[in-house]
Amino acid sequence: MSRLQEAFAVAKAEGRALLIGYMPAGFPGIGDDVAIIEAMVAGGVDVVEVGLPYSDPLMDGPTIQEAVEIALAAGTHTDDVLRTVAGVARTGAPTLVMSYWNPLERYGVERFAADLAEAGGVGVITPDLTPEESGPWIAATDAAGVDRVFLVAPSSTDERIATVTAASSGFVYAASTMGVTGARTSVGTAARGLVERTRACTTLPVAVGVGVSTGAQAAEIAQYADGVIVGAAFVRPVLEAASTAEAAAAVTRLAGELARGVRGG
Repeated sequence: MSRLQEAFAVAKAEGRALLIGYMPAGFPGIGDDVAIIEAMVAGGVDVVEVGLPYSDPLMDGPTIQEAVEIALAAGTHTDDVLRTVAGVARTGAPTLVMSYWNPLERYGVERFAADLAEAGGVGVITPDLTPEESGPWIAATDAAGVDRVFLVAPSSTDERIATVTAASSGFVYAASTMGVTGARTSVGTAARGLVERTRACTTLPVAVGVGVSTGAQAAEIAQYADGVIVGAAFVRPVLEAASTAEAAAAVTRLAGELARGVRGG
C-alpha cells in the first residue's frame, strides 16, 4: 500500500473523506508557496496537490490561470516545483504534483518520476494524459514508486472508466462537472453517479473535484466519495490577500471549514 493509499485508509477508518488541497508552486511568490501550503495543512488539509505552472492550462479556470501566470512571471520552473514538494512533504502531508503532460515530457519522464520520489512526492495527477499514451509514464512511475492519478468525467463511458482506472494507482480523480476548474455555488449532480460507476471498475479510492468551495459542499461529497478536492477556492483568497501572512490566515480558515465538512459528511 502506497503512502497515498494509506492516507485514504486512515480517513476511512475515521469514518470520513480525505481533504485534498491544491496550490500552484511559485505562488504568490517563490519561497512564499510553502508557507501558504503549510497553513492549509495546519487548517486540516490531509493531502496536498502542488501545481506545476504551465503556460497553456486547458483544464484550469480563470482563478487558477491568474495564479499560474503570477508564478510563471516570477520565473517558476520545474526545479522550483520539486523544491516546493520537498518543503511541503516535510509537513508529513502526502504531496502530489498536478501537471500537464508537456512539462513532464520536456523535463524527462524517468527523470521527473525519480526526482519527485527523491523530493518526497507520492504521486502525479496528469489531466491531459490518456492511458493509451501513458506507457512510458507507467513504467517510470512504477520504477520510482510514485502513484499515477488519471481523471474520469461525467461524459466518460463505463468502458472508458474501466480503461482509466486500470492505468491509475493511488486514487481516481472524478471531475464533478464538465468544464474548467473554479469555485461554484453547487457541485454537479452527476458526481454521485460518476463515483458509483467508477467504484464498479476499481477498488482504488475515488476523490471528487472541480467546483468545490464550501464546507457544505465538502460535506455533501463526503457522503459518497473517498476524497474531496479543492483548488480554486484556496487560490482565490491568496490572490486577494495583501500579504503572505494574511493569505496564510485565510487558507487556514477555509481549510478548517472544509475539514469540518468532510468530517461531518
